[in-house]
Amino acid sequence: MKLNPSNQLELFIHGNELKNLITLYHEDKLPNKILLKGQKGIGKSTLAYHLINFVLSKNEEFPYDIDLFKINEKNKSFKLINNGSCPNFFLIDIQVDKKNINIDQIRNIIQELNKSSLNNKPKFVLIDNSEYLNKSSINVLLKEIEEPNDNIYFILIQNQKTLLSTLTSRFIKFNINLTNKESNFIINKLINEDIHNLVNSDFINYYFSPGNVYRIIEFCDENNIDLKNIELRDFIHTLIQNNHIKKQKNLRYVFYEVIEYLLKKKSILLNMDYYSYFVKKIEKINKFNLDEESFFIELNDKILNG
Repeated sequence: MKLNPSNQLELFIHGNELKNLITLYHEDKLPNKILLKGQKGIGKSTLAYHLINFVLSKNEEFPYDIDLFKINEKNKSFKLINNGSCPNFFLIDIQVDKKNINIDQIRNIIQELNKSSLNNKPKFVLIDNSEYLNKSSINVLLKEIEEPNDNIYFILIQNQKTLLSTLTSRFIKFNINLTNKESNFIINKLINEDIHNLVNSDFINYYFSPGNVYRIIEFCDENNIDLKNIELRDFIHTLIQNNHIKKQKNLRYVFYEVIEYLLKKKSILLNMDYYSYFVKKIEKINKFNLDEESFFIELNDKILNG
């Protein structure tokens, strides 16, 4: 099964955070606009899905197990969310091959929110990968969250990227973090194996989140890359030579995270600020949708073959 927060039955970590949110819900103090902020791939979205399942499955036949921090796959709300037909759950996320979260995505969900509910359960709007919201999308969203209807909760997932303060200031922020020990624990749970048996030590560090390490392992398995015996520099060279960065658009952010980590290591080793130099180029590529070819040529010359 592909790694997806919506189908992760077990919450391996962040149990205390979930308990705190549930306590607020029981006390009728849960904010209707929640911002979960932290590194991408550390389980923020999974935490959100578990909170949502706890609330929606509360009076169902197979409710959420708060003692084990586990979703019962037999419960109705879990099934409805995963087949896209839950009347109380709405997901706003970047679509495949799109550069931004489309303004029509926001408008369509607002229309659904304004419809009469078929039950008395709360409604949840989960806004994932919020860095892909553009100004137009944010403006439409702002109008809706200013005065939301009763019993509607907005959960915004922020991956440590800068968002307009006009949006984030409306939300109550919860910082989500992992220690290095917790990160390795989650990775081992996800892959059902000791990560040191599968992955080169170059990739085992605090910089990579559990979710992104899992995606790198999955990518290497699918493309016959020996992740145990390949170094970081050679891995990036393979990505560029085989055009994986352009072809694997859904993994592009992971690959660039790997490149940035190598740049940090090189900058320290050579006492030269390659990191700032190349990261500025990466930012321009992402912001203006520039061609990456010249960037890869320079990266090869100065870093990979240097």
